[in-house]
Amino acid sequence: HVQLVESGGGSVQAGGSLRLSCAVSTWNWCMAWFRQVPDKEREGVAIIDSHGVTSYADSVQGRFTISKDRAENILYLQMNSLKPEDTAMYYCAADRKMGGDCPQVLVARWFGYWGKGTQVTVS
Repeated sequence: HVQLVESGGGSVQAGGSLRLSCAVSTWNWCMAWFRQVPDKEREGVAIIDSHGVTSYADSVQGRFTISKDRAENILYLQMNSLKPEDTAMYYCAADRKMGGDCPQVLVARWFGYWGKGTQVTVS
């Protein structure tokens, strides 16, 4: 049974920081963070493959960092220099369609397993 549970969301002033966590029940998969606002497409934020190779959306490059603690089975998203446009529901996602490899482009429909989300509000 695959479970993804996000935490760490909340409200923060512009320029501040938050760290999101995703407790996972599986490992050696492609894992990613997405975000979504009402009535908009779900947007890819960051991705990490089973070997720890990462990539980021241009909109968060240099401000966000995705990482994982394999011993604790936790996926992190460190978010610095937050902007009002970062306000969204943030989701942890995972899949193993390519045996732990990730797609070249962050596309939500590729991922089959999702957490319920954690809200981030920047004002």
